[in-house]
Amino acid sequence: MTTPPRSEQDTSGVLLLACALLALAWANSPWAQQYHALWHLPLGSTTLLHVVNDGLMALFFLMVGLEITHEVQVGALTSLRQAALPIVGAVGGMAVPALVFVALARDSTAVRGWGIPMATDIAFALGIVALLRDRVPAGLRVFLAALAIVDDIGAVLVIALFYTPDVNGVALGATAVLIGGLLFMNTKRVQALWPYLLGGLLLWGAVFASGIHASIAGVLLAVTIPARQPAAGASSVQHRLEQGLHWPVTYLIVPLFAFANAGVTLPEHIGAFATQPAVLATALGLVIGKPLGITGAAWLAVRAGWATLPDGADWPRVIGVAALGGIGFTMSLFIAALAFGESALLDAAKVGVLAGSLVAGSLGALLLCSRHRKSSAAEGNAARA
Repeated sequence: MTTPPRSEQDTSGVLLLACALLALAWANSPWAQQYHALWHLPLGSTTLLHVVNDGLMALFFLMVGLEITHEVQVGALTSLRQAALPIVGAVGGMAVPALVFVALARDSTAVRGWGIPMATDIAFALGIVALLRDRVPAGLRVFLAALAIVDDIGAVLVIALFYTPDVNGVALGATAVLIGGLLFMNTKRVQALWPYLLGGLLLWGAVFASGIHASIAGVLLAVTIPARQPAAGASSVQHRLEQGLHWPVTYLIVPLFAFANAGVTLPEHIGAFATQPAVLATALGLVIGKPLGITGAAWLAVRAGWATLPDGADWPRVIGVAALGGIGFTMSLFIAALAFGESALLDAAKVGVLAGSLVAGSLGALLLCSRHRKSSAAEGNAARA
């Protein structure tokens, strides 16, 4: 997938932030009860919140899966040398926040949420990069996008392996059969989109019945979508599906998810609430763990000769971009819901995600702006000398 134009990144990031702030304001207004009642509105055997989180978010994960396959096939993850820096950076950026979380929450039931600060929100992070414009070198933009993609792979694996309590073997077998059928269509070069969508719907049902979170069906479906062009100048099935998903996922589904999940009714004694392990561990995992893990792992990769810094990048700028990696938001909220269900710990984790993401984004932007000013001043002095 090509990186969206900066104007689109600006718009999507602002819309996502506006939905989160609106949810937070509504949940702390005199009409807070109506906010929570809305998302617990019964729809058959489920609720509106579960329709958003379990159903619509599968389309978000489908787009994530398409992004991953594109980057692996023709993008920044094509060659090992090219992919080394974002892969190693992402691994460090997942491991260190998880360790920070466990260290701070090890003596409480909140420790189950160790996966929450591992994720980077690509929409928010790239949105801030777009707003910063030439303050961030193009190579570092690609590095951050590729790192977020690898991060998404890690988050999907964490969800599938560690936040799936029970597995139904029969449904899991049906899932394998459906994936096999979709891959068979791919090898037979079926170019119509509807068979893949029908198979994807059946796959969603099988994954849901298996006990694995249904959103994973989106990633599994993406792997089976043909990326090859049927003829010169013709669009591939992958490209057509990606184009069709971009607008509704970016401007409807993800903002709706933020609106449904960011509304936390804060207690009166906010100071005591903010010191809870779930809040502190999540926030510090994002603000400290993410930049430390990304920068440290990237430094080791460069030092070992596995990778080189992108053109125009230096370590202060890498630290700034690594701080932006601490914007967890969408995926972090998603993992928090899986880890804690509808409990008081979930509200605490949400506050940690919102606070940590806000501080990380602000810190990253400040570091990048400061470095740009110093670099511009040094270049001006050199020109006058």
